[in-house]
Amino acid sequence: MGSAVERTDEHVREYLIYRGFTSTLKHLDSDIKTDKEKGFRVDKIIDQLQQFVQSFDLSGLKEYWLYLDRRLFCRLEDVYRSTVNKLRTSLYRYYVISTIQRANLEKTQEFFQRQALELQGQVEWRDWFILPFIPAPELNPAFSPYFSRQWADTFLVSLHNFLSVLFQCMPQPVLLSFDTEVQRTSSLTDENEQLRQQLFALQTESREQREGEEMVHHKLPVYVQNMDRLGDTELDLVSSQRAVSNATTPSRNFFSTFLPQARRTPGKPTPLAAGSSPSQVVVGRKDLATNQPAKSKEVVQVKEVKPVSSQASSSEPASSLPQQSLNQPANQTGYPRNRRIQDHEKERKELFSKPLLQTPERKGEAGEVEPLAEPSGEPPPDSSSTSREGGGLSVEQPFIKLSQEEYGEHHSSIMHCRVDCSGRRVASLDVDGVIKVWSFNPIMQTKATIMSKSPLLSLEWATKPDRLLLLGSGVGTVRLYDTDAKKNLYEMNIDETHPRILSLACSPSGSSFVCSAAAVSRSGSSESVPRLPIPVSGQLLLWDTKTVKQQLQFSLEPEPVAINCTAFNHNGNLLVTGAADGVIRLFDMQRYESAMSWRAHDGEVYSVEFSYDENTVFSIGEDGKFIQWNIHRCGVKQSEQSLAQDATGPFVLSGYSGYKQVQVPRGRLFAFDSEGQHVLTCSSTGGLIYRLTNGEPALESVLSLGGHKAPVVTVDWCSAVDCGTCLTASMDGKIKLSTLLAQKS
Repeated sequence: MGSAVERTDEHVREYLIYRGFTSTLKHLDSDIKTDKEKGFRVDKIIDQLQQFVQSFDLSGLKEYWLYLDRRLFCRLEDVYRSTVNKLRTSLYRYYVISTIQRANLEKTQEFFQRQALELQGQVEWRDWFILPFIPAPELNPAFSPYFSRQWADTFLVSLHNFLSVLFQCMPQPVLLSFDTEVQRTSSLTDENEQLRQQLFALQTESREQREGEEMVHHKLPVYVQNMDRLGDTELDLVSSQRAVSNATTPSRNFFSTFLPQARRTPGKPTPLAAGSSPSQVVVGRKDLATNQPAKSKEVVQVKEVKPVSSQASSSEPASSLPQQSLNQPANQTGYPRNRRIQDHEKERKELFSKPLLQTPERKGEAGEVEPLAEPSGEPPPDSSSTSREGGGLSVEQPFIKLSQEEYGEHHSSIMHCRVDCSGRRVASLDVDGVIKVWSFNPIMQTKATIMSKSPLLSLEWATKPDRLLLLGSGVGTVRLYDTDAKKNLYEMNIDETHPRILSLACSPSGSSFVCSAAAVSRSGSSESVPRLPIPVSGQLLLWDTKTVKQQLQFSLEPEPVAINCTAFNHNGNLLVTGAADGVIRLFDMQRYESAMSWRAHDGEVYSVEFSYDENTVFSIGEDGKFIQWNIHRCGVKQSEQSLAQDATGPFVLSGYSGYKQVQVPRGRLFAFDSEGQHVLTCSSTGGLIYRLTNGEPALESVLSLGGHKAPVVTVDWCSAVDCGTCLTASMDGKIKLSTLLAQKS
C-alpha cells in the first residue's frame, strides 16, 4: 500500500502543476513533510517509534502512539482491542529496558513517576515498579527474557506485521483503487499475451504432428505399421550413439593427483565418456538426418509409441526378430499374415494398458515436441511369454516415493534450504531474513529460530563440528551460529565496499571457508529492472575458522566480478565457482591460485557442482542450460541440456490484482543422489528427478515429486540415512520433504 500511496501522490502533484494550483501544491508538500502516517510505510513508522525510544523522548512516544490509536486503531473491531493493548504494553517495556541497558536510571525513574497513575492498576505492570531498585535486573529470572535480543526482534516483527495487515485491510479511496486497477490491467495484458503465444505454439505443434503422421502412414507399408515399430533405423541410431560413447578416454593431467584413488578406478561407469566431444555427437546425428530423412521421421514416431527395450529375455539380441520380420516376405513367416497382425495388435494393447511415466516435454531435432525417453527394463513384445507374467509389461522405476511431509513454519519465499553433513538437521532461510533450524527424524520439529535486522543472503553448514552454521548478510558480515546453544559465537566483518555475501562454502577439512562478497548493484533490485550488461564487482575471500581471520583474497581474472555459487570437491583440494559474467573458475586450493577458467553460459552462472567421480563439473546458468564440463580439457562440454525457465529461474509467482513476485536464484538449483547417477531439479509444481545418460538427451526423466502450488526455487538431496530424502522449497514458504527408496537393479 505504501508504494501505491507514493505513486498516487506523484500523480496528484503532477495534476496540480498541470492545473496551476501552486498554493495547493505548497500545502500538499507541507502536509506530506509532517505526515505522521509516513505514507502508510510500516518501516518508517517503526523507525519513528525507535527514534523516540533511542532519544528517551517519552512524551513524543506517548503522543505518537495516541495519534496512531485515534487515527487507525480505534476503527478496528473490539476483538482486536486486546492486541493493541498488548502491543502498547510491549512498547513501553521496550522503552524501559532500553533506558536500563543504556544505564540511564534517571529516565527509568521518570517513566514510572509519570506513568504511575496509568499503570498501577494494571496487572501486567504490578511487578515492574521494583525494576529501578534491582541491582542487576538482566539476571533476574522475571526480567531476563526482556533483555534478550530475541524478545526485542520478536516485538518489532509483531508490530510490523500488525501494521502491515491493518493497512492492507483498510478501505481504500477511489484514487488508490485506480492505481490497483492499472496494475491489474497491466498484469492481465501480459497474461493474455503469454496465452496467445502458447495458443499459437500449440496450433503449430498440432499441425506439424498431423503432417508427420500423414507422411509416416503414407510411406510405410501396411505390415510395418502394425508391428511394434522397432525398425532398423532405430537400431542404427542406437548403435551409432554407442560407438560415439565408447571413444577412447584422454590422458589425465595434473588434476588426477587431487582425486581419490577409489574414484579414479573404472569400476563405476561415469555418466558420460570423458573422451567424447560434443562435435562428434552432433556430426553423427547430422549424418543420420541427412542420409535418411524418411527414416528419421520413423525414429520420432517410435519414441512417441513405446520406450526402447534395454535387453531381451531370449538368447538372441533384441534387434534380431524385428529385422528378420522386415527382411522376410509375409508368406515365409510360418503362419498367416492376418494372424501375425492380430498378435501384434494384442501386444500393443497390453503395452498401452500400463500408465506411462510422467515426463516433461522437450524439443526434438526436427522442431516437433516429443517426450523424453523413459527407462524400460522389459523385453520386447516378441520375446518369450515368461516375460509377461502378471498380465502386462512392467516398467521399473529406480525410486519409490514412500512419503512426503510439509514444513510450513516460513511465511515468505525460501532462498536457501540445506541439510547438514550428518543428515539430521535442516537450515532454511526465507526472504524476510528468518532462519529455521529443524529436524525430520524421527519427527519434524523446529530446533531454533534465528531473526536478524540486517538482511541475510546466504547460509552454509560447517563440516566440523556440524552443529555450526555460517550466515552471510547484506551488510558485509558473516555470523557463526551455534544451533545447539542457540547463540552467536562470532561475527566477522568482511568488507564494507562489498557488503553483499552471496555465497559461502566450508572446506571438508573444517579449517576454513570461502566467502563471496559483492558490491551493491547500481541498478537496484534485479527483480524490478533490466540487468546491466556490466556485472557487479565482487571478491572471493578465504577465511580461517579457528583464528577467525582472513587468509587471502583470490585473483578473479580478467576483472573482479560477483561470484554467485561455490563448491568444494570431496577433500577440499579443488574449488569451483560460477560468476555473474558467465565464467566458471577452477581453483587449486593447495597453491591458492586459479587453475583454469572458461566462458560457460550466456548470462550469469546460478549453480555449480562437482560430479560423483569429480572428473567433470555440472552447471546451470541464466541461459537455461544444464551443462557438463570436462575439467581435464578446459572448456570442453561433455553434454548439454536445455531446461525450462521454472527449473533455472528467475522464478515468477503471479496472483490476483496484478500481484507478481520475481526471485533471482540464490540457493542450490540441482542436487545429486549418493551414486551420482540421478539429479534433482526445480519445477513449477515440485522436484523433478532425472537419470544422467551418455547419449541424447543428456537427462532422462524418472520421477516427479510434485506437492507444490508455487514454483520451487531451491533443492537438496540427503543420502546420509538409509532412505534418500529430497528437499524442495518454494516461493510460498512451503518445504516438502520426500522420502525415497532406491530399487536395486
